[in-house]
Amino acid sequence: MRTARTRLAALAAGAGLLPLGLLFAVPASAAPGPTATFGTDSTWGSGYQGRYTITAGDTALSGWRVEFDLPAGTTVGSYWDATETVSGNHYTFTNREYNGAVAAGASTGFGFLASGSGQPTNCELNGQPCGQSTPPPTTTTTTTTSPVTPPQSGGGQRVAPYVDITYASPTLADVARATGQKDFTLAFALASSTGCEPQWGGTVPLADPRVIGEVNDLKALGGSVIVSTGGAMGPYLENTCGSVDALYNAYTKVLDAVGANSLDVDVEASIPVATVNQALLRLRQSRGTAVSYTLRVQGQDYGVDPFSVQILQDAAARGLNVVVNPMLMDFGYTGSWSDAMISAANATLNQMKNIWPSRGDAAQRAMLAITPMIGRNDSGMVTDEPTARQLLSWAQSNHIARIGFWSVGRDNGGCPGAVQPTCSGISQGTYDFTNIFKTYQG
Repeated sequence: MRTARTRLAALAAGAGLLPLGLLFAVPASAAPGPTATFGTDSTWGSGYQGRYTITAGDTALSGWRVEFDLPAGTTVGSYWDATETVSGNHYTFTNREYNGAVAAGASTGFGFLASGSGQPTNCELNGQPCGQSTPPPTTTTTTTTSPVTPPQSGGGQRVAPYVDITYASPTLADVARATGQKDFTLAFALASSTGCEPQWGGTVPLADPRVIGEVNDLKALGGSVIVSTGGAMGPYLENTCGSVDALYNAYTKVLDAVGANSLDVDVEASIPVATVNQALLRLRQSRGTAVSYTLRVQGQDYGVDPFSVQILQDAAARGLNVVVNPMLMDFGYTGSWSDAMISAANATLNQMKNIWPSRGDAAQRAMLAITPMIGRNDSGMVTDEPTARQLLSWAQSNHIARIGFWSVGRDNGGCPGAVQPTCSGISQGTYDFTNIFKTYQG
């Protein structure tokens, strides 16, 4: 609503006032309202990465909702830092619990990957045209009862090494202070001895004060976490929780425990594919959760193993978009180990093209992650520092989604020649691999 104020200008002249004709009213300019501005970060033949920047005007926002239409043939796939509701070609994105409050004059935003070249139209911010200078309407903010502070991002982590969170050392904040690496993947949330009740490693309660304290300390430094389930050992939630509802609730419980909205499912055993993908799809639809699958590699020229392909095919058939994260470790190879890992990553990309044929090459690469095992692998191959730099260079050239590695707790030279969970088995400095990979920007 526009308002005006009347200013009286009067000068004392004896006992009188200025003549009435010199009294005047000056309408003030409207107070700047909030705006939502669309931009494109990158494009490729069959799509683009778009973003909206929401800027508060003279009045702070306590929440925001951006709505727009896309033309036929263009759809939104993955998105981050918002929740999504879709009705036909009409998309509504609402703030997450951590980015709804925007101070006067400050900005926040969200992003998404689009399939197709059509641009958003009919944009509205909190029910008003996105560029209109109007006072923001009354809005509500989504709150969280999580015991930790809200996450800093909803799936945009470019480097997120794995941390076995059942170990008390090294702490997340200590690594962040020593290296500047602030995003990590917490491994692993498993079923407990009582059944479909998630615990860290199957034994440490979700709300364990040490774990929650570590996550809070990291977030105070500007960091974030991804939650990983599954792994090489332990009772999988995916196998123990006997229904879509039960598994969805277990996933939600783990994410809420650490204030995260990114979930990684590490598949190194059989899982009920349809149940898992339905639970993951519900997470995407209800919470906007970023989802990745970490999968076993069959061979350097094959890519991920046949069961992993089945998982991805089922996900694609359900409209579930996931980041595909091949484990570049412990598979048969010929030639150099660095070339074999890059070959396996490229082979995985070729598999993805068959599973999601409508995506362009750049969009495929934007949904690929890689996770090597630093130092000495279980099967004897060695990922040394020159090999890590070659992987980094390949990732930079291909603009993939994310780099991870197993694991931060092994990133030291404390046990040359051995394969241990707390050291790399090669001669190296502490956090050498973290410092190599942390430079990746996408």
